[in-house]
Amino acid sequence: MALSRAVVFPGQGVAEGEISGRVEEAVDAEVGKEETPYQLSVFAASATLFDRLRKAGVEAGVVAGHSLGEYGAAYAAGALGLRDAVRLVAERDRLMMLCSRKTPGGMTAVVGAEPREVEDVIGEELERGGVVVAANFNTPRQTVISGEKGALDAAAGRLGGRKFELEVAGAFHSPLMMDASQEMDGLLSETEFSEPRVPMVSGADGSVLQTGSEVRDALRSQMLSPVRWTAVVERLADLGAEEMVEAGDGGTLVRMLRDFKGLDLTGLKASEALS
Repeated sequence: MALSRAVVFPGQGVAEGEISGRVEEAVDAEVGKEETPYQLSVFAASATLFDRLRKAGVEAGVVAGHSLGEYGAAYAAGALGLRDAVRLVAERDRLMMLCSRKTPGGMTAVVGAEPREVEDVIGEELERGGVVVAANFNTPRQTVISGEKGALDAAAGRLGGRKFELEVAGAFHSPLMMDASQEMDGLLSETEFSEPRVPMVSGADGSVLQTGSEVRDALRSQMLSPVRWTAVVERLADLGAEEMVEAGDGGTLVRMLRDFKGLDLTGLKASEALS
């Protein structure tokens, strides 16, 4: 069945937006008067935009999320309740910050190098004992590497193309997040997940998640697994998506579409879809 509109959810590195309605109520119930954790503010802004899109009649035929955005996608799919999503994202933020302080690291985007070249260089650095991995396969032209500072810089120095450091708190989607991943595994195991009301595409491999258990398993593995956004976009196109609406006004995922040649997929920020 053709699913003409995909709604996608960005991860970290996006600007914070408005939080209102029942999403705001759920956040207030979780954090009270304390400052809203960064990851929770990103999730809540995306969830608010999704609710606004739905009220405006902009319905999703399929959903997907990039990294943290998978929690937004799980909420939008109806697989994860709002209160549970808020609680889990708040814990995800806390646990990942603890890991980042315990085992510091970073992430670097590489633009213009072939993904195979990136993986080859990463493999050689791993053989030397460094901790660095390919964390995000964002587009056919952009791959993000993640790890310890020394190994990260060594790998980036051997790769062609343009490189720029990401403004993130740690080495996400790398083995340095192991402790956080194990803690989240327990929290997710205790959380109820429902069968998705709309299909959700996994950020790990582009597969379609059809049961609550599959959505839970995807979230359990995502902290250590690379984000294969290239596979996600290709699967959305295969499913018949013609329009991709980003539930966030940073426009990161929309801009990435420029690197996908031959796909008839139009990208819109939520504000554009609502106008």
